Amino acid sequence: MKTVLPFIAVVILVLLPLFGVTVAHQTQIFFGVVVPYTAVAVFVFGFIYRILQWGKSPVPFCIPTTCGQQKSLPWIKQDKLENPVTTMQVVGRMLLEVLVFRSLFRNMKTEMKEGKAVYGSEKLLWLAGLAFHWSFLFIFVRHYRFFVQDVPTAIQLMEGMDSFFQIGAPLFYMTDAVILGAVTFLLVRRVYLPQIRYISLAADFFPLFLILAIAISGILMRYFFKTHIVAVKQLAIGLVSLNPTIPEGIGAIFYVHLFLICVLLMYFPFSKLMHMGGVFLSPTRNMANDSRIVRYINPWNYPVHVHTYEEYEDDFREKMKKAGLPVEKE
Repeated sequence: MKTVLPFIAVVILVLLPLFGVTVAHQTQIFFGVVVPYTAVAVFVFGFIYRILQWGKSPVPFCIPTTCGQQKSLPWIKQDKLENPVTTMQVVGRMLLEVLVFRSLFRNMKTEMKEGKAVYGSEKLLWLAGLAFHWSFLFIFVRHYRFFVQDVPTAIQLMEGMDSFFQIGAPLFYMTDAVILGAVTFLLVRRVYLPQIRYISLAADFFPLFLILAIAISGILMRYFFKTHIVAVKQLAIGLVSLNPTIPEGIGAIFYVHLFLICVLLMYFPFSKLMHMGGVFLSPTRNMANDSRIVRYINPWNYPVHVHTYEEYEDDFREKMKKAGLPVEKE
């Protein structure tokens, strides 16, 4: 059920704008204007709210995750990325984590064979995750061309790199195939492997089905069901300029694609997808392991009266003398 229900939910989300725009043309304003503005507002305020909530969480102690040699004696080589002690070393560690998923690259899979734990490489998971995130970013930036009159040179260069093979007409974007393959692999892996399927929830399957539907609808819109690009650009520019208009002849497949993107935006701040912002606030990653260099004092500790040794001796001095215990004061 945790696989079927998210799938059914995504199918319903696809059918809503498809039938809404096809049957009742008046709903184009709802799916083309109201829903996008609502989605952006929910995403922005939800993202800020989650970041502020995390930012208020107390982190009084030095708790970075380390698996390398700490800075110690001069003749012992320090692992500066796995055990950073300076800000620049932490920045280097975070950049490798965010850009190339370094910790996922080092991830190992564990299997029981003949009663023994056997460790193996899990590089396919790292490669699929890297391909998915980078292709998603590439596609996201590439869509910037719809929101400006003149396409920037940088976007044109990206499109040229993306359509390097020049297969068919319109040009085939490699990132379309990459993101489709990567999401399919992640979904099949989560369904096929019993260990992963056991710990997975419906909240893990829903974003995969949703992103897969977004990718498929975009591919269908570009290569199979022709869409009026000029009208799409007119709608996009109207939205960002706060002067929305609904051009004629866009097509129902575009509203399906747009609606699914809006659902993803609204779902984003309240899901596990918020790891995009949370990774920068993770104390296990963004802190330097300098607990031997800097003393960490918990600022949230309430004042407590400490019974010092001098006070203890004043209370029990005579009894300590009778027991033959040494005292500092006679």
